[in-house]
Amino acid sequence: MKKIYSQFELSDMLITYVSDESGKIGLELIPVEKKNSVTDQKNYEVAPLVEAFVRGDDFSSGYSNGHSMRNSQSTHRLKFEIQHVAEEENGKQITTVLKTETGCIAKHILTYRAGTKAIRTKTIYCNESDNELSLEMLSSFAIGGITPFVAGEAQNSMVVHRIRSCWSAEGRLVSTPLEELQLEPSWSRGGIRIEKFGQIGSMPVRNYFPFVAVEDTVNKTTWAVQVACASSWQIELFRRDDALSISGGLADYDFGHWMKILSPHEQIETPEAILTVGCGGVDSVSQRLLSAQELSAPYKNQLPVIFNEFCTTWGKPTQENIAKIVDVIKSKDIQYFVIDSGWFMDNINDWDDTNGDWIVSDKRFPDGLKKTVDMIKQAGMIPGIWFEFETCGKKTELYHNEDHLLKRNGTVITTERRRFLDMRDPWVNEYLTEKVISMLKKYGFEYIKVDYNDTIGVGCDGAESLGEGLRQNILAAQKFFQKIKAEVPGVIIENCSSGGHRLEPSMMSLCDIASFSDAHECKEIPIIAANLHRVIQPGKSQIWAVLRKDDSLNRIVYSMVSTFLGVMCLSGDIYDLNAAQWELVEKGINFYNSVSHLIASGQTKYFGTKITSYRFPEGWQGIVRYSENKSEAIVLIHTFSGTMPDQIQIPLEGIYEIKDIYSVESNAKTENNLLTVPTSSEFEATAVYLKIK
Repeated sequence: MKKIYSQFELSDMLITYVSDESGKIGLELIPVEKKNSVTDQKNYEVAPLVEAFVRGDDFSSGYSNGHSMRNSQSTHRLKFEIQHVAEEENGKQITTVLKTETGCIAKHILTYRAGTKAIRTKTIYCNESDNELSLEMLSSFAIGGITPFVAGEAQNSMVVHRIRSCWSAEGRLVSTPLEELQLEPSWSRGGIRIEKFGQIGSMPVRNYFPFVAVEDTVNKTTWAVQVACASSWQIELFRRDDALSISGGLADYDFGHWMKILSPHEQIETPEAILTVGCGGVDSVSQRLLSAQELSAPYKNQLPVIFNEFCTTWGKPTQENIAKIVDVIKSKDIQYFVIDSGWFMDNINDWDDTNGDWIVSDKRFPDGLKKTVDMIKQAGMIPGIWFEFETCGKKTELYHNEDHLLKRNGTVITTERRRFLDMRDPWVNEYLTEKVISMLKKYGFEYIKVDYNDTIGVGCDGAESLGEGLRQNILAAQKFFQKIKAEVPGVIIENCSSGGHRLEPSMMSLCDIASFSDAHECKEIPIIAANLHRVIQPGKSQIWAVLRKDDSLNRIVYSMVSTFLGVMCLSGDIYDLNAAQWELVEKGINFYNSVSHLIASGQTKYFGTKITSYRFPEGWQGIVRYSENKSEAIVLIHTFSGTMPDQIQIPLEGIYEIKDIYSVESNAKTENNLLTVPTSSEFEATAVYLKIK
């Protein structure tokens, strides 16, 4: 029989630890305002607080072997021991200790920081037995009891939201009824129901973001989770009775070839998970998770404008063409100038093969790179530089230095163009310290774009398992990111991985900004940029506006308004734009500067038609970004192709007046709590800045 062991109100969430007579303890979350709506007409077992599997123990029943490692003998051996609550100056930490009969201990740590609307959990597993053990699965989080507001099996009431992702099409929301995932329990409660998904390799946002949300559509309540893991990860939705449970963390042995040997008195700590529950659907509740992501200090008051020359020179920057660019943009209120890939090339035309040796090209910079950097500084901009330091291209010396490269089964891991440095290797650390950190210091770079354009795959040698080798290598890479921050105070780090393949919480916490996508000048840019409001802070999401000399005025505005969905990054044919084009660009920069505080801190609402094809989008999209107190808002409207209404109407949460409009034709009006914007053509955009009356 279930009973409440302890209960905590954290923000507007009720956190409940439930237990049963067997010594099992679990975690359940509901909104505080819904506590009187919980039904007593549900029959379900406590979902274990920690899921683990130790090699040699029994797997679960229900035809799960090879499908899931949950509910194993290892999990059921973990019995509740004690719970500690630590009140901290800015929050609370709850440590729940579980113990096996052999003395192994699992510490489940829940942390809440005041002012946020989410909690963090992780697990520390300690081998306090007398023997070595092989751990093949350990969860970062596990919650159960979903949904407590509908009696019985809660049929036709729950929807699972996941966020798909692939190169240049990041962040597609996919919503599936629970029944379509076959997560209804069986008639006899025999045979488990499970949906297990994740990502294998070193691009953590490939195929899926490490995110899931479950919505009770009847009671308008949503549970949402992100896993902060830059290597292989998994999430499992599990069902056997009236309630759904969710767990996840590192990809286990079955899924990600992960196994860790723990000697007596040795321990391992999982990545963190971020959890929340709130009233509303996935669009509103997902943003509660973002309260746990902080903007970096330089960006808290005013977001910057960045110029990146990649879509101007296409990987062939030179002293000459950078001088030409600087001469054009030096008076355009741009704060950062980033020299992208190719600064290390001589006669080779493809930068993709030549990263790794990191020698400045004398042919591209005949007077030395310092002269170009000084020119950027003298123009009033902060210089930045591109690196992809965790890999090396096939036309470099480093590519052939196999002693310091990652191997799998004794063979160097090689993709079409790249090999991977062993970031655990002290030689590699010293090499990159000299090549990367010393270069930043030497030239006075205050911005570094860190790219990462391939994946290690399932893992590498050098540890107990391929998955553990991968985990160790990624943690070592993240330590190097921390070293950059420590040795170059104030440096801004951009998180890029072929655009958006590393947009997960642990990398986002290390970096100040992220490249949202490699969809540099595609029509789907505003769709992707809006998608990402569910998983990363818009104030850390760098959106490209690639300006071309042949762009119509409508296209200029379309591109510029897209950047208002994050941090503005300009590129393209900027020295070939005419006066009318430049006038619109500068008006866009001024508009962005006036509303960037709303981009950095606020709440997003989504409107528009359902977009099926990203490459050939039809319909329209409307994004409203409110300030926290809803005294201000920006409305960003993009039209696509197909049949369009004569005007688009956006409902507002208050009576607002228009302070500014950015569009080709400034036609928009407010009446009562409705904003009306006329439409005239395909692929046009309008931005409206509103203040409460």
